[in-house]
Amino acid sequence: MKRLATVFALLLGARLWGQDQTPVFGATSELVLVDVQVLHVKTGIPAPVLRASDFQIAEGGVAQQIVHFSRDEFPLSVVLLFDLTDSVRGVLKKLAEGAKTALEHFKDADEVAVMVYSGHVDLIDGFSKDRIHTVRAIEKAAALTSEEPAHFNEAIYQAAMELHKADRPANRRVIIWLTDNIPNVPYRTKKYPAHTEVEAVRALQEESVMVAPILMKSRLWAVLGPLVRASEAPYEKSFPPGDARKYAEWTGGQAVGLRGKRPEERLAQLIDELRARYTIGYRPSNAQPAGMFCKIHVELAPDGRLRPKEWSVLARQGYYRK
Repeated sequence: MKRLATVFALLLGARLWGQDQTPVFGATSELVLVDVQVLHVKTGIPAPVLRASDFQIAEGGVAQQIVHFSRDEFPLSVVLLFDLTDSVRGVLKKLAEGAKTALEHFKDADEVAVMVYSGHVDLIDGFSKDRIHTVRAIEKAAALTSEEPAHFNEAIYQAAMELHKADRPANRRVIIWLTDNIPNVPYRTKKYPAHTEVEAVRALQEESVMVAPILMKSRLWAVLGPLVRASEAPYEKSFPPGDARKYAEWTGGQAVGLRGKRPEERLAQLIDELRARYTIGYRPSNAQPAGMFCKIHVELAPDGRLRPKEWSVLARQGYYRK
């Protein structure tokens, strides 16, 4: 199994280091659009229907005027990203069995691509609005196996680059990521060239991509985890392997488990939850030069209908000016 092989390789020292308006969800000096979700702190349920006056948004610490506010208005461009880890493979097979039902929760205008990864990334199917075509791609992905390490940063980077190719740049861009959240340190070798966590995060921010992980629990990790962590620990600080929860946090997404549901049911629910997100738009009061990273902070208004302490606001942390 890939995890066991990785442990032995590490313990034996066998690894080596090689170390605008268009697009709408991009950002120009004219308009910035931000996806926002509001969840109850204790229960995790979405907030009741809100208005623009229930929010306040700032860029670089400066309050901004909301000029656009909508819910479920924009179609989706989604990359379904599947980890080929042993602990995920069984769930992926079950997902393939019920994929047709889950994909019916997409709307006609939504487009979906399918990618898998281990030590490298493979595009199984490019963006398509043909749901049967996508189901077959998921079935193909579920039949794959790999003994390679799991390189999260490379997977996320390549998924973001695929979203750059989306047919409709005005769509909301999302990576739905099925993973056990157990990465291997990304060794930079000729066999496994890997982008860094910094490069992956920048790609997400430049393409205005939200990451929505569905996390699997791994019994195997309970046994092998301490060995892997001990052997990779000296390198994690210099070569962060990536973390699904952090990718979600940085991009305004939410990391969730199956919550007792079948994989296709959880995927369908996640698609529906994407529809419950709000889109807040503003025109920056202080124009920054192209290439500048601009920090965003979205929160509930103190005089709005909800008590801010009882609710969590999910939104991306910033963007690069284009």
